[in-house]
Amino acid sequence: MRKRITPTFAASPRREPEWLNLESGAAVELTSEDAAFPIESALLRDQGGWRAAGPGVQTIRLIFDRPQKLKHIRVAFEETETPRTQEFVLRWSPDQGKSFREIVRQQWNFSSPDATREIEDYAVDLSNVTLLDLTIEPDKENGKARASLSSLRLA
Repeated sequence: MRKRITPTFAASPRREPEWLNLESGAAVELTSEDAAFPIESALLRDQGGWRAAGPGVQTIRLIFDRPQKLKHIRVAFEETETPRTQEFVLRWSPDQGKSFREIVRQQWNFSSPDATREIEDYAVDLSNVTLLDLTIEPDKENGKARASLSSLRLA
């Protein structure tokens, strides 16, 4: 019998992906926006995030200047005020929105104080992405809550 003792290996620190520069490489279209919580706060910097101007289903659409290859998508939501069930759908298009392919459809129950943040990381392998579409139904029970997005990052 051969015996080998190996020291415990420390886990290497998790590296953040190199996020796409959306400011210089994409346009954004959205269904509404609270002036105090602009979309740039969620897409370009972590400063309070985006919030819709009113209740109901909202869509955020990123239109890329050039087709992109995506390997990683991170979405983050935070809700500390209103208990609710939210559903979001991420879709992508290879042809400027003529057709769409669904990436994920996810529901989350926000309830303070324990479940106030949802962060989802998706490893994807998408080529020729010309458009990314995020649709948020913020309140599946009564439709009174406003959609919000803490951050959306793509790599």
